[in-house]
Amino acid sequence: MDVWNHTSLSDFILLGLFSYSPYDFFLFSLVLLASAASLTGNILFLLLIQADRHLHTPMYFFLSQVSIMDLTMMGTVVPKMAANFLSGSKFISRGGCATQVFLVVMVGSAECSLLAVMAYDRYVAVCHPLRYPVLMNWKACCLMAFASWMVGVTDSVIYVGMVFSFPYCGSLQVDHFFCEVPTLLRLSCADTSLFQDLIYACCVVMMLLPLGVVVASYARILMAVINMPSTEGKQKALTTCSSHLTVVGLYYGGGLFNYMQKASARTPAEDRAISTFYTIVAPMLNPLIYSLRNREVMRAFKKVLGTWRV
Repeated sequence: MDVWNHTSLSDFILLGLFSYSPYDFFLFSLVLLASAASLTGNILFLLLIQADRHLHTPMYFFLSQVSIMDLTMMGTVVPKMAANFLSGSKFISRGGCATQVFLVVMVGSAECSLLAVMAYDRYVAVCHPLRYPVLMNWKACCLMAFASWMVGVTDSVIYVGMVFSFPYCGSLQVDHFFCEVPTLLRLSCADTSLFQDLIYACCVVMMLLPLGVVVASYARILMAVINMPSTEGKQKALTTCSSHLTVVGLYYGGGLFNYMQKASARTPAEDRAISTFYTIVAPMLNPLIYSLRNREVMRAFKKVLGTWRV
């Protein structure tokens, strides 16, 4: 209790994304532009799925969850970063910091699980098409999506509870543009090595096991595609799966680099760079990846545009 009283006297100070150079406002404008593109793209994608009944399928249901997660991630980080940059104030309350940690970890863990679910969905669609309506019924889809969210909530509760149980009796300057676990651990005046080992163990379970599901699913899909007699069927399966694999690569690449190393093994600049990628760039790219190479989405988009013109 004394530790909590000691560490709750001051707010944290977010040093921000930029380094006080003459190009800060230009870089900030780029970040806002990317954030606006991400916001617009994900909201339009959600509305398009809702508007076209041909997109009321398990695959697009899971994609809508990805869009919600991306919007949550961006909404957790960007508004506070923008407010601090424009106002010149760099403070964030302990409660606000804990909220950022909770939401970022929740979305990251949930999306990790959801990508594995989506790989299983594609495996069933390609390898067991006749059983697909039974295995991927709406009840099963909702349960899998709910389980993904609950995995994220459980993980984030553990992280927040542990991170804010440590004393922060020195500098409260967070060399980042939001409260992220590895950066906060650097500020603690207690030995956090045991917790860093726990983070590593959690990441092995939360990232490598779902990644194993993704790899196994796509190995079976690849074998099934090779044996398909129809060239059109092969092309359709590969187009759909390649979009998902691209998003998997974006997500796991950043996640493995960021959380499969101890905080002491990276520099603050590396932390900011990889965090910018998965909080701003990836949410902007995801709807583009799933839309531009997807005939069903483009067809639905043209149909909606045609309806509006009429």
